[in-house]
Amino acid sequence: MLEIHNFTQNQIDEIFFQQVADVVLKVVNIDKKTEISLAIVGDGRIRKLNKMYRGKNRVTDVLSFQNKTVMPYLAKAFPRMKKGEDMEFIETPDGIKRLGEVIICYSRAKKQAKKAGHSLEKELTILLIHGILHLSGYDHEQNESEAERMEEIERKVLDLI
Repeated sequence: MLEIHNFTQNQIDEIFFQQVADVVLKVVNIDKKTEISLAIVGDGRIRKLNKMYRGKNRVTDVLSFQNKTVMPYLAKAFPRMKKGEDMEFIETPDGIKRLGEVIICYSRAKKQAKKAGHSLEKELTILLIHGILHLSGYDHEQNESEAERMEEIERKVLDLI
């Protein structure tokens, strides 16, 4: 399941992104009883998150947070979030596992799509795939072999979609 929080004024195709998440999880052999949170944010929020959690004071395209939640921070920053909405990762009685959170910067994705010469939807898809792979334990920053492995999986998922 993909839980989506769109903190921008831009429309996104939630059903399509759910399907993307399902394909990624299938390719990396993760049980279907998995929940991922996706937040679509602007430059300011992703810059703050990048600084807070990675020590890098700059806008980035995607961040992934395994086993922790940044929703309380986003809720303070965005009053549209419902009060009392569950913000913590908890063990659910039905056995659903919280894999983590993916945060995508909409404006950065838009710029990257234009530069790459493809659609914004494709760029958002690439970033979602990339983020979920990080939540699944892949890390392109570890070494070149791991980076190649991650790129190969990203291409495989794009081909399946």
